Order: sequence, then C-alpha cells, then structure tokens
Amino acid sequence: MNWTTIRNHLLDSFKSLRRNGWMAFAAISGVAVTILLVGISLALVLNVTKLSRDVENDVRVQVAVEPKTTAKQKDKLEAQLKDIPSVKKVSYSSKANELKKIVSQYGSSFKMFGGDDNPLSDMFILEASQPQKTVTIAKRASKLANVSRANYGGSQTKKLFRTMNSVRNLGLAFSILLLFVAIFLISNTIRITILSRSREIEIMRLVGATRWYIRWPFILEGAWTGLLGVIVPLVVIDLGYSSIFNGVGRQLATSGYSLLQPQALIWPLNLSLLVIAMLIGALGAAVSMGRFLKM
Repeated sequence: MNWTTIRNHLLDSFKSLRRNGWMAFAAISGVAVTILLVGISLALVLNVTKLSRDVENDVRVQVAVEPKTTAKQKDKLEAQLKDIPSVKKVSYSSKANELKKIVSQYGSSFKMFGGDDNPLSDMFILEASQPQKTVTIAKRASKLANVSRANYGGSQTKKLFRTMNSVRNLGLAFSILLLFVAIFLISNTIRITILSRSREIEIMRLVGATRWYIRWPFILEGAWTGLLGVIVPLVVIDLGYSSIFNGVGRQLATSGYSLLQPQALIWPLNLSLLVIAMLIGALGAAVSMGRFLKM
C-alpha cells in the first residue's frame, strides 16, 4: 500500500465521519462513556491489587492498652511483648498521639476529644520479623494482662477489600457490556455510511478492488470514532485520580499504605484506554463491513 492510497483512505474516513453527523456523535458518546467506566474499573483494580499486597506485607500489630493501666504495668507489658517470638521491634504511642493521627486524617473537629475526653487507648506497635507471623503475634499479645485488643492490618481490612472486590467485579462486568454497546453503535454508524455509498462500493468491486481496499476507509473511520471518544474520559480520569490521590492518598499514608503514584498509573492507563478505544472502533467498523461484503 503506497502513500497515495493511504492518504486517500484517511481523507475518505474523515469525510465519512463528518457526513454522519449525529450518528457519529452518538457513537463517540457511547465510546466516551464506555472508556470512562473501563478506566475507572482499571484504576480501581490496580489500586486494590496494590493495597492488598501492602496489607499482606504489613508486619505491624497494634496492641491497645486497657484504661487505668499504671506506668509500672505498661513497662511490664512492654517487656512481655518484646519476649514474644518473631517480634522485631516494639514502640509506644500514647492516646494523645493517637488522637493527633486521627486529627491529621479526618480534620480538626476531632480535637474536641482532647484531654480527659479522649476515648482512645494507649498503644504498643509491634513489628514482626515476617508478615506471616502477624496473626500469631496478635493472638499471643491479646492474651496478655492489661491488653484490651490486638489488631493487625489483615484483620482490619479484609471486609473492606471484599466489598471493593465486589464493586470492582461489577464495574468490570458493566464495562464489558458497554464495550459491546459501543461496538454496536459504531457498527450502525458505519453501516449508514456503507449504505449511502453502496453504489460506489459495488463499482469498486466490479473493477477489481480488493475487499481490504474497500474496508480500510471504514475501519479508519471507526478508529477515529474511538480516538475522539477517548479524549474527554482521559482528561476526567487524569484530573480525578490526581485529586483522589492528593486527598485519600495522604490519609492512607498515615496508616502505612499508599495508592499508586499518578505518574506510575496515568500514562500506562491512558495508553491502554487509547488502544482499547481505537480497537473497539475498528472492530465495530469491521463487523459492519464484513456483513455488507457477504451480501
């Protein structure tokens, strides 16, 4: 295929896209909604996977001290915690310090619980030598005197991730359904172009034009439909994710977890969505053209 042929195919595809008007707009809108939901689902999948891995690798166990425990009893408890096998490090955090963490995460409205009104507990934070040992350490710590509870990352976030996984799976299923809807819309848009140029296509077939020579302008039109449909979703996803990262990411950071950095997620995600959009556009055109050429 020489440059002149490629240029002619490109020009024909642009003309057809402009000629289709509202049908082309409907197809572009369908692609935009589809890509937006697919992008959100992919971002959710990637971050849930990362957070799940962070939780699995979390070596911390938080041991809450019972109220009215004396300083001497706390010292004894700290020594007992250090004696638990596989505990690498033990650090202390007062309930005043725990309140500061909550204020930094959720805002100054929680400052009202300062002083004697502070409902939180003093904490010992244990660091395990291996992530697999956190469950055993938490069980042993919870049995010690003056301990009200012992939590580890996995116990606190299992329900959350089950919910997030369900939302993710529903989002992916809905996105796949919308992919088929977008292909259907593009296929119908291209079909209108084919019907309006059926006489011209028939003449091309009579003079010996190959099927691929006839197909290319329509496949390119479908690809442009996908390309135009992906622009708005990419802007929304990029700005939205950066905003979410700056908000939620800071809160997670205080807990030892983090979302994927925007620069690590956005460019690969943008490229993937761009390819998906152009592929569903080209596929929709190929489906419609394949039906016509069989007639």
